[in-house]
Amino acid sequence: MAHRAGFVNIIGNPNVGKSTLMNALVGEKLSIVTAKAQTTRHRIMGIVSGEDFQIVYSDTPGILKPNYRLQQSMLNFVDTAIGDADIILYVTDVVEKGDKNDAYIEKLRKVGCPVVVVINKIDLSTQDKVVELMGWWKEQLPAAEIIPASAQEKFNLDSILEAVSSRLPEAPAWFDKDQFTDKNLRFFASEILREKIFLNYSEEIPYSCEVAIEAFHEGEDRYEISAVIYVMRDSQKGIIIGKGGKMLKKVGTEARLEMEDFFQKKVFLSTFVKVDPDWRESRKELRRFGYEY
Repeated sequence: MAHRAGFVNIIGNPNVGKSTLMNALVGEKLSIVTAKAQTTRHRIMGIVSGEDFQIVYSDTPGILKPNYRLQQSMLNFVDTAIGDADIILYVTDVVEKGDKNDAYIEKLRKVGCPVVVVINKIDLSTQDKVVELMGWWKEQLPAAEIIPASAQEKFNLDSILEAVSSRLPEAPAWFDKDQFTDKNLRFFASEILREKIFLNYSEEIPYSCEVAIEAFHEGEDRYEISAVIYVMRDSQKGIIIGKGGKMLKKVGTEARLEMEDFFQKKVFLSTFVKVDPDWRESRKELRRFGYEY
């Protein structure tokens, strides 16, 4: 039997459940998930391998109109994912308006690879509404397969897997069969801490923060990790730290516990907060954080 392998890139608007879907398809929590838009900033690969196949999923940031250089870098990840995909999973949901991003729907009509449209969150809708949405999407993208699903409830994931598997090109594996992502542990440490910031702070704070892992050492019985949370203003630094350091301690504890669960080893985590007013616009800083190359 011929071996099949390919890049299955997941794109869509913010908050439609792209990260939840990839985590469910891969069977590991690789992308952080919160209810806030723009939680995903990087392109993250999740790899599923079998004896005669390898699926390389890519989670990408939500499609948006850039307001600063960081968001433009995030959108560049999306455009790159469209260009190098063997299969595109376009994720929408039962809430958003289908024509929210006409320009990207037009791009999907012109791509030279198969497109699978996943209508997510159908557990929040009715059967009649879902059928209506399926018909609308079939009109927009006649060549695409339309699949209703619920990533959160893990409903109809088998149909998505079948749609992907049947469209994989014949190719050798791109990664070792025991590899499940392209990212290293340092990256996941920063993402876990950033997720806790999104979950514990409101308004502009999460969007003004970035996390850098300054030190990452593996000892015999634990990881020793030093992380810096960058903010844009002194007032944000005060909010992150909280009265008497209470908020920073809470966020650090939550991140440490999740890191220990993810790494399956004890973690000693030190967290610091620094002000960098220009990090979202500085090409040099964005390159340091892995957004520009």
